[in-house]
Amino acid sequence: MKRREFVTALGVGAAGAVLAGCNSGSESGSEQKKAVEKKEVIKWKMVTTWPKNFPGLGTAANGLAEKITKMSGGRLDVKVFGAGELVPAFGVFDAVSSGTAQMGHSASYYWKGKAAAAQFFAAVPFGLNAQEISSWIHYGGGMELWKEVYEPFGLIPAAVGNTGVQMAGWFNKEINSLQDLKGLKMRIPGLGGEVINRAGGTAVSLPGSELFTSLQTGAIDATEWVGPYNDKAFGLYKAAKYYYYPGWHEPGTVLEGMINKKAFEALPADLQEIVLQAGRAANQEMMDELTYRNSLALKELVNDHGTELRELPGEVFKELRTISDEVVFEEAKKDDLSRRIYDSFMNFRNLSEEYQKISEYGYLHGRKQTSS
Repeated sequence: MKRREFVTALGVGAAGAVLAGCNSGSESGSEQKKAVEKKEVIKWKMVTTWPKNFPGLGTAANGLAEKITKMSGGRLDVKVFGAGELVPAFGVFDAVSSGTAQMGHSASYYWKGKAAAAQFFAAVPFGLNAQEISSWIHYGGGMELWKEVYEPFGLIPAAVGNTGVQMAGWFNKEINSLQDLKGLKMRIPGLGGEVINRAGGTAVSLPGSELFTSLQTGAIDATEWVGPYNDKAFGLYKAAKYYYYPGWHEPGTVLEGMINKKAFEALPADLQEIVLQAGRAANQEMMDELTYRNSLALKELVNDHGTELRELPGEVFKELRTISDEVVFEEAKKDDLSRRIYDSFMNFRNLSEEYQKISEYGYLHGRKQTSS
């Protein structure tokens, strides 16, 4: 074959190959598109303890559902139901356990009547802050213990958000001494509620949607909720004058994404991983968002709405710590699992505290001391 003929033949062959490749790719793409169009869509319901679309908490549930749906390419479609839409606010646990819903967005201290040890995985008075409790759950053995608590109920737990250190709450009277806690009727859940009871007050359990009216009408004297951003959204500054800090009862409250175990195990492995990783992403995202929004909201509450910001007196804070230690230890003595959780939790707190002294606390203290 002459050189010119060879080159011509080569060109024709290459062009044919390219066309064949294009056709092959087109066919392959068409087949994939058909496969995607024919994909099975798994539909999940997520029930929440929060009012629909409530800033910070309700929107966090929406965000988690959206993450799962998008990360799965639409193969796992999660629809969110706010409190009262499918089940009542405090019906989330039973709904997910029974399979009425495949997922729930809440906080585990609401389920102390079903599994008392669950409270350790939401908030412990004078316990771990957001950074610490996330570390304990994911690296310090907490998750394994949490799974053990939920196993009898057919549930799988996941940490999907954290409020950070909360506020001590809104009060319609000043707290100047321990005597001011006597007879105080306060909405406060979990172990913190038991502390208030022992301090001489009365702890009341109410869903968020009832806080404003209860405080405004005098049905309760005080309430805690979350922090400035969420509290402002409920208008609590209109119903109470004094806003106390710090949130001794909830130093780093975990929001849980409980999952029905049978529904989870029925998913293919990649979708299972997507559900879990979406939860981890949502956990960090909430901490990022609330750190920013709480800072802005606090300034607005004080400067624009006349909120009186107060620090709990040292005497009161110290007594709350003493009572808290007693309450938490007594909770640990209820059964073997509770004791193992308590030991793990406290060992981690002691371990972390030594480091926090020279890291987070050391830095923040130094920064404040040298600020101009």
